[in-house]
Amino acid sequence: MATKTAMITIAGRPNVGKSTLTNYLVGEKIAIVSNKPQTTRNRICGIVSKGNTQFVFVDTPGFHKPRTKLGDYMVSVTRDSIADVDLTVLVVEPVASIGAQEQGLIEQLRARKCPAVLAINKIDTVEKENLLEVIATYAEAAAFDAIIPISAKTGDGVDDLLNICEKYAIESPFLFPEDVTTDQPERQVMAEIIREKLLWCLDREVPHGTAVEITKFSERDNGIIDIDATIYCERASHKGIIIGKHGDMLKKISSMARTDCEKFMGTRVYLTTWVKVKENWRDSDFLVRNFGYSE
Repeated sequence: MATKTAMITIAGRPNVGKSTLTNYLVGEKIAIVSNKPQTTRNRICGIVSKGNTQFVFVDTPGFHKPRTKLGDYMVSVTRDSIADVDLTVLVVEPVASIGAQEQGLIEQLRARKCPAVLAINKIDTVEKENLLEVIATYAEAAAFDAIIPISAKTGDGVDDLLNICEKYAIESPFLFPEDVTTDQPERQVMAEIIREKLLWCLDREVPHGTAVEITKFSERDNGIIDIDATIYCERASHKGIIIGKHGDMLKKISSMARTDCEKFMGTRVYLTTWVKVKENWRDSDFLVRNFGYSE
């Protein structure tokens, strides 16, 4: 039987549930999630091999108004990711009005003449009768190929979305081995897991000004993995907050990260973390590239 592939971009405003949807589709955590906007910074591919079809879902940073060099990079990733794909899934919240960010993405899709499906996420948070107005609002705004209500949290409607996506697959050899779930190197996944815990544990601006570099990633003969990670922040005061009193906050972040690293790697992990200051790194082209945010 001939194999097929589909390259599918998942786009939307920050914090709309794109990474949660990607993780649900893949069946494991490959993209970090938090309750803060602009969690995802890079383009991350989640790979689903189902029968003779392989789906490559591209999770993108939320479309927003950039205020730093890092923000410029994140927006450019989103714009580029809706070009040259088989389908874009625009993820929105169940609100019967179209925000400026959604309108901007709709206009880009229209300009690029890209096939698009609308996924109305978080339907577990509203009454079903309220969805009709949301569907009508978006159906009037753009000619979506399909509109699918879903909950990326519970999985409701996600199979329907996947069935729609399969219609856009084209005959092609698989792009990745069948047992692969992401294109991200293991070192990058470990760095992102640590950054996720920073987002969960820290308040306000502090976690958004952090970057994580894996300086050591090695496997022992008995399968245990040793990871050294450096957390960079923008101010000396932020360093103190990340470390916490008697180092308690850094211990908490590291413990939470180690648990998820072990789940992903399927083996024990020894994680050692340090914190360093790189002032205003998000506005430095060199440092933004140095921390892996380069096209």
